[in-house]
Amino acid sequence: MIELVFSVCLLADPGTCRDVHLTFAEAGVTPYQCMMHGQPQIAQWINGHPKWQVRKFRCARVVTAQVEL
Repeated sequence: MIELVFSVCLLADPGTCRDVHLTFAEAGVTPYQCMMHGQPQIAQWINGHPKWQVRKFRCARVVTAQVEL
C-alpha cells in the first residue's frame, strides 16, 4: 500500500505543525500515481481544514510493524 503524507502548519501559529497520512487502499498504486492523484486529495483536505496550510507532501510505502506475541 502507498500513503500520501503531507505536512501542515496552522496559519495562526506557523510553529504548530503535524503530518497527515492518507492511505490509498487500492492494490497496485504506484508512487507516481500517488503523486498525481494525491494533489486533489490534498486540495479536498484543505477545503475541510481552512486553518491549516500545507508545507510539503510526499508518497511513501506503508510500513506496518509486526509484533511477536
